[in-house]
Amino acid sequence: MKLGINEATCKENSSLELDLQLCEKYHYDYIEIRLDMLKDYLKKYTIEDLQNFFKTSHVKPYAFNSIEDINFCSPAQEKTMLDLFIFACEMGQKINNPYIIVVPTVSDEMLTKTDEEIFADSVKVLKKLSDIASSYNMKLAFEPIGNPRWCVRELTQCMKIINAVNRDNVGVALDAFNLFLYNKLQNINTIDLVPLEKIFVYHINDSEDLDLSVLDHCHRLLPGDGVIPLKEISAKLHAKGYDGIASIETFRPQYWQMNPDDVFRLGAEKTKIYL
Repeated sequence: MKLGINEATCKENSSLELDLQLCEKYHYDYIEIRLDMLKDYLKKYTIEDLQNFFKTSHVKPYAFNSIEDINFCSPAQEKTMLDLFIFACEMGQKINNPYIIVVPTVSDEMLTKTDEEIFADSVKVLKKLSDIASSYNMKLAFEPIGNPRWCVRELTQCMKIINAVNRDNVGVALDAFNLFLYNKLQNINTIDLVPLEKIFVYHINDSEDLDLSVLDHCHRLLPGDGVIPLKEISAKLHAKGYDGIASIETFRPQYWQMNPDDVFRLGAEKTKIYL
């Protein structure tokens, strides 16, 4: 697998331009660019500047993060979501960034939705986004998130949706922490449900050993520092023949207080053993 990092890992104490420099310094293969950080970058630089960086650097773009709350949108919410999605498609086409991660909706209201309602809405919106993305040669990585307030929580549910959508440009983002959020990944064999060609992104991260009632994204850790069975997950991906990105993604406030150079260095050191 190829070493990557998601900009969320240092999002409060870094910038796209610094993240690119640190990716080069510590020999990352790919970067997942946050759309908010890209917009900040474009206040000072141009998209041509970013194109020129990638032309001369080993590091390449891999995915944009993220288009969130895609389910059960009001007309106004849908317009905001689609505007950002089209921006991502346009930018992705210009810098050869092939994937956009799309995330199911989170709210207390999702606790009241039936599986049938969630399935129907997810299929509908993913087909709509797929149609738009296809004209830009972009792909969607749909990311299930295990916490009950997200409407698509686990891989069995996610793959039923992906299979019903049945589009070549719609696949899955496998996030180790988000898989762990669903019953602490007691059934690791659900990973076997995802065919190789549908694994678009692998987020590698670890977790504190806490009860699910309190476990949240702020408790993510760098790979190897927690209790997620990363060796077993990575072994399953290796067995499938997956050789795409293994991208560090954390939202840990302590890492946002550190020097980004240290986070990138430690991330590379701790992740390489799983590649």
